[in-house]
Amino acid sequence: MKQYKVYVTRMIPQKGIDLLESVADVTVNPYDAPLPGNELLREMKAGGYDGVLGLLTDRIDGEFFDACQSLKGYANYAVGYDNIDVPEATRRGIPVSNTPGVLTDATAECAWALLFATARRVVEADRVMRSGVWEGWGPLQFIGGDIRGKTLGIVGAGRIGTATALMSRGFGMKVLYTSSSNRRNKVLDAELNAELVPFEELLERSDFVSIHTPLTPGTRHLFDSAAFSRMKKTAYLINTARGPVIREDDLVRALKSGEIAGAGLDVFENEPAMAPGLAGLDNVIVLPHVGSATHSSRNGMAQLAARNLIAMLKGDRPETCLNPELFE
Repeated sequence: MKQYKVYVTRMIPQKGIDLLESVADVTVNPYDAPLPGNELLREMKAGGYDGVLGLLTDRIDGEFFDACQSLKGYANYAVGYDNIDVPEATRRGIPVSNTPGVLTDATAECAWALLFATARRVVEADRVMRSGVWEGWGPLQFIGGDIRGKTLGIVGAGRIGTATALMSRGFGMKVLYTSSSNRRNKVLDAELNAELVPFEELLERSDFVSIHTPLTPGTRHLFDSAAFSRMKKTAYLINTARGPVIREDDLVRALKSGEIAGAGLDVFENEPAMAPGLAGLDNVIVLPHVGSATHSSRNGMAQLAARNLIAMLKGDRPETCLNPELFE
């Protein structure tokens, strides 16, 4: 029997499991679905685990910590961590971590896939072609939005927002960006001559608005009916960040009324559900949260989360710690 006991709340790529098994006895949730909260708490109480590697779908709060009294650390298999009560973990002296960096390019590429697909109506055209009803080329068929030379607005110019913006270089786009701290992004300023602008101005000037902000009390429902009313009628909204940044019912109304031209979504306000009416719209593309779904990114996330958890088990500071003050 190994020194530590670890629980993984859902199967992750094997490279991460292999790393954990080098130091710990590892139990993995055998179902390809999140455990309901009460079942996760029962597992924590019964298992006596030293470490847990979990996902965004797991609620990690005081009740969770009460159920897992022997916990030495929690590793989140995600960049976002609004599922974790970090202040409560810190109060209890429990380090927690996330997985930034390893999925930056993959998520930025997904944003561009959605941008192209929405502007050029790729999925809508594909659906017609597969249906067998297409009768041949016509000059008014599937006319979409231009991309080259247009204005790209980046809401949240962190790692992923910066990478998304830099990918615009091949299309001669003007880049605008927002910053919650109002600090300039030196990379975007130098590489793209980008403009730091207020949120409202970004909405009014952008042809494409790509969301990359974390979910916080200040960004929840940042995109609502008031925000959509400021956008161009020819503008497209892309979200690969967090679903609740958009008030989804308001988005449905904006898309139905033509207040904006279209949207591409990889995340949703109440995953896995979508707002009523969203799925029936031709001017929206919906993906099942696949922004980081490349071999290198998912393996990298698994390995980083495992390394973080191993460090915490040993009492060391993890590479990407969310409460580093515990180690000062």
